[in-house]
Amino acid sequence: MAVRFKQLDGFIAFTTVARLRSFTAAAAELEVSPQAVSQSLRAFEERLGVRLFNRTTRSVALNEAGERLLARAGPALGDLFDALETVQEFRDRPAGLLRINLPRPAYSGLLQPVLPAFHAAYPDIELELCFDDGFSDIVEPGFDAGIRLGESVVQDMVSVPLSREERIVIVATPDYLARRGVPLSVEDLHAHDCIRFRMPTGGVVYRWELLKDRREIEMQVDGPITVNDTGAMVSAALDGFGLGYVLECTAAAHLASGRLVRVLERACPTLSGFHLYYPSRRQLPAKLRCFIDYWQAHARGLREPAR
Repeated sequence: MAVRFKQLDGFIAFTTVARLRSFTAAAAELEVSPQAVSQSLRAFEERLGVRLFNRTTRSVALNEAGERLLARAGPALGDLFDALETVQEFRDRPAGLLRINLPRPAYSGLLQPVLPAFHAAYPDIELELCFDDGFSDIVEPGFDAGIRLGESVVQDMVSVPLSREERIVIVATPDYLARRGVPLSVEDLHAHDCIRFRMPTGGVVYRWELLKDRREIEMQVDGPITVNDTGAMVSAALDGFGLGYVLECTAAAHLASGRLVRVLERACPTLSGFHLYYPSRRQLPAKLRCFIDYWQAHARGLREPAR
């Protein structure tokens, strides 16, 4: 039994370094020094009698033995952490770091109005919000959950709806439209400056998804500027670079003030609303469970159809 207990010592350091591919990042997450992580891992390898990583001065990567150990024991460790975290449900206030990966429109349009009240209700939960307009994996970087439009959520995730449908709008400043004219058909877009969006994941330039004669089409547009951030798309439209293709919620204030004007409304599709998603687990962490419950209790109206 003593031998088995000693073999478990250092296993947390092993799995953390394996997940983050960095002694420094692992040390920051475990709140110890990089030297402590390195020493713990070295002792763990010596007790096993097997080297688990290939190390250089700039990188660290699992070797075949490390890959096999992580594949067999990693899921069991995840279940152990989940089981320990469920104990928090017996506390008056759930606690811990809650990491969420989300695009900027989901923050400004959905979370931002609710987060102050959530923090007041659960001050022991520390929120970390990572803004990402791509379709990044949330499991390997250690996020508890992600937020994306419903059609973007992969099928092996548990998905919780957060909002009603989101409408796309094509917008420009009144000055731009006065200079270049108002497009009346999707074909007219070829004669206009359009603000292009390069996908953070994959690096391809997004083809605008439009409706023509009630059919969905994709159109490659051209213009003087390409961005990879949805907030920058709105800013570029406000600066007069041309037509922007954005979610209505990101431009609502500027449309209301008249700084931006929408065009080609019949060509703009409606997308499914934002969903919060997370990996399937036997026990949902208490910090995430209370976040979901709080959102559903205080923001249910966002899923109701607009009247």
